[in-house]
Amino acid sequence: MVADRVPLRDQAYSLEPAQYGQPLHRAETAIPVRAWVLTRHGHARVDGHAVAWTPRAVLLRYVDEHGREGTAWVWANAVTRRE
Repeated sequence: MVADRVPLRDQAYSLEPAQYGQPLHRAETAIPVRAWVLTRHGHARVDGHAVAWTPRAVLLRYVDEHGREGTAWVWANAVTRRE
């Protein structure tokens, strides 16, 4: 269980609506993924879940290295499915 949210200063940068575009598809069940995110501290590879997507981007729900939950829109090619 995730106790805390990622504080603003540590959150992954998220794409803007004009970047991720439409149409938006929401997952009925979150899909396990591994993704690259960019934070103020640099790039990080995180495990998470795809909860929505467009043809260009994925809405990622992830847990950072401190066990805190965050969300970010990332480019689709930064995401791969996990088993």
